[in-house]
Amino acid sequence: MKDWFKKSVVYQIYPKSFNDSNNDGIGDIKGIIEKLDYIKNLGIEVIWLTPIYVSPQKDNGYDIADYYNIDPIFGTMEDFEDLLNKVHERGMKLIMDMVVNHTSTEHKWFKEALKGEDNPYHDFYIWKKSNKVPNNWQSKFGGSAWEYVESLDKYYLHLFDVTQADLNWENPKLREEVYKMMCFWMDKGVDGFRLDVVNLISKDQSFKDDTLESPNHDGRRFYTDGPRIHEYLHEMNKNVFSKYEGSMTVGEMSSTTINHCINYTKPEREELSMTFNFHHLKVDYPNGEKWSLAPFDFIQLKNILFTWQVGMQEGNGWNATFWSNHDQPRALSRFGDDKNYPKESAKMLATTIHLMRGTPYVYQGEEIGMTNPYFETIDKYKDVESINAYNNLLKKGYLEKEVLEILKSKSRDNSRTPIQWDENGGFSEGKSWIDMADNYKYINAKKCLEEENSIYEYYGKLAKLRKEYDIISHGDIEPILEEDENILAYIRKYKENELLVVCNFFGKEVNLNIDDKFKKGKILISNYDMNGVSNILKPYECFAVLV
Repeated sequence: MKDWFKKSVVYQIYPKSFNDSNNDGIGDIKGIIEKLDYIKNLGIEVIWLTPIYVSPQKDNGYDIADYYNIDPIFGTMEDFEDLLNKVHERGMKLIMDMVVNHTSTEHKWFKEALKGEDNPYHDFYIWKKSNKVPNNWQSKFGGSAWEYVESLDKYYLHLFDVTQADLNWENPKLREEVYKMMCFWMDKGVDGFRLDVVNLISKDQSFKDDTLESPNHDGRRFYTDGPRIHEYLHEMNKNVFSKYEGSMTVGEMSSTTINHCINYTKPEREELSMTFNFHHLKVDYPNGEKWSLAPFDFIQLKNILFTWQVGMQEGNGWNATFWSNHDQPRALSRFGDDKNYPKESAKMLATTIHLMRGTPYVYQGEEIGMTNPYFETIDKYKDVESINAYNNLLKKGYLEKEVLEILKSKSRDNSRTPIQWDENGGFSEGKSWIDMADNYKYINAKKCLEEENSIYEYYGKLAKLRKEYDIISHGDIEPILEEDENILAYIRKYKENELLVVCNFFGKEVNLNIDDKFKKGKILISNYDMNGVSNILKPYECFAVLV
């Protein structure tokens, strides 16, 4: 079945913080193997691993120095092959994270490129000879996107860190090398890829300055969803994915549009299986500013989610649905209530995403109700983006106390603390690379597995429902109650059936007005005990009812 992934749930592992088997304080591949049954029992069918390739780790492995080998901090190639076999033995699949927009400047290709224009690898990267910075494009990590190399009297492009040089996809030899490398992993038995910022690989070759007419005026309109992007992805599919039956691909899309994502994922175009977009995760950025405190805008959240849901449906595209990943704070702390209604709001958030149209993704720890760690001092933070933000905000005149409150809410480290396996922590017997959240004594996997009606058990029920009911995996979606300031609700439709999903996003009782036919339906799942559908929703209450 080509669209098998529509009935699946994907589990994202951030290996560094998942499980440490050798007590060096860093999670590893053998640690993942130890926990495969825990993942399988959750109803997961696909595991996605963030990068484990050889890397100087300037950007948590997204700066790859060697595509063909495993970084020793995570283990060996034999460990990886063992993991792959054991994942497959359990009837699950494994997809790897793949970064082909850029490499580390430690990569052999870049080191060769530095030897001069005559070197065949020189044109694997984007160079400009100029007596000044070639244009005003900005790096996503701050500052110019160009770095000068004195020995060549040239600049190279880096849309991310200065150590992450952008690859030149205009060069057919580069593309050939990338496809060869991808086939190396697919031949090992990997089931597909999550493709990092893949919609940035095609740049407008005029390399113009951006202007104030552009909303961001940082250059992104010249390299996002670029002129040849669909050509490249179709070529990638033809040379790699189409050769491996049942492979699954998900493209991470930076600042993208619905129309492009439809075209990336429409089956007849033969590009990708599905896309990630992040528009819904900026609803607590007042005026687009990440590093400030604000409650999330609920109406905006609904508008964005439903605009994408309906738009992708109308265009026959396919979405990944998610709240959390390694770059986002914990959803329970962000959109739920991790103090007063942790279980109720965790289950409500899961229901919202898992019953929508799209393939749901679970980020490690989400299934046991992990929260932001609420670190009190700057020395606890490891993320370079967070440390830079701390210094920049202090320079702007913020008080340290104010800055730390912002980091508690917005830092990427909030999702990178180790998995809380038991009341002793359980991640490592050594000192972990980043501290654990203090609440591990009572929020942990062991406790979750022992208790009735746990968050873990609820996630398992959602995964089971997706496999059992075609209306969840293949039905259409119709938003309802769009103006309601407390409730997110929608109806899924498939053949003769309708499924109503209702979620109260706030810690108070609210009135609910729905069609009477749903009051007689079959309740498939709910986060409170229900005898029937009531006109009043409890705090963070959610349910799904089938007619």
